[in-house]
Amino acid sequence: MCGRYAITLSPEAYREFFGYPEQPNFPPRFNVAPTQPVPVVIEDRGERHFRLVRWGFLPSWAKDPRDFPLVINARGETLETKPTFKAALKRRRCIFLADGFYEWQRHGREKAPFLIRKRNRKPLPLAGLWETYSDPEGGEIDTAAIVTTDANGVLSAVHDRMPVILSPDDMGAWLDVRNEDTSRAMRLVRPCPEEWLDMVPVSRRVNKVENDDPGLQEPLAEPEAAPVRETKRKAAKPRSSDEDDQGSLF
Repeated sequence: MCGRYAITLSPEAYREFFGYPEQPNFPPRFNVAPTQPVPVVIEDRGERHFRLVRWGFLPSWAKDPRDFPLVINARGETLETKPTFKAALKRRRCIFLADGFYEWQRHGREKAPFLIRKRNRKPLPLAGLWETYSDPEGGEIDTAAIVTTDANGVLSAVHDRMPVILSPDDMGAWLDVRNEDTSRAMRLVRPCPEEWLDMVPVSRRVNKVENDDPGLQEPLAEPEAAPVRETKRKAAKPRSSDEDDQGSLF
């Protein structure tokens, strides 16, 4: 899965990499968390555009967001069959702007965070789905989730899942929703090559949403483990532990 990530490159670097015409100006973020506003790239009539969305997917048919789980990841294996994702897969695919993400390795009752980035330190295009949710009062909010797949050899050392990371050559195929045939896009839902990534242990300060500084990405000599807190959750309405940690990207 992917529960925290980073957006630390300059706005100009992302604009050049993705090729959208907008010129947003935003500060680096080292600890992006669920429910926060996050930038994505979409395609409209063959042109790419920058858009802000809430990280936490809501399908258009959800009656009450308070009764719907916080969906920050979309399992690639269920995109074509799960009602939550089927429409978005056909018509509303996006790419999350990112240049790193965090994953936690568990050993019994302890877990340690790791930072995963491209070896060349370029943007890390994360495949996503987005949807506009309209409430009964007429308000609208754009929401999105990161698509995940099985871990590759690098990530499998700490977790069994990873985000779908697109190559620059495959970004166009993922964003192109002019044809509702999803077979081409689904072929991209796979682990990325191992040689693309490197992974280093980092401070467990990343566990707290309020920590958002360059020090979070300083590599450690060895993993810094902390006890895993077991929390009881209601089976009917599973929620991310971060859903109340609202924040502003810009």
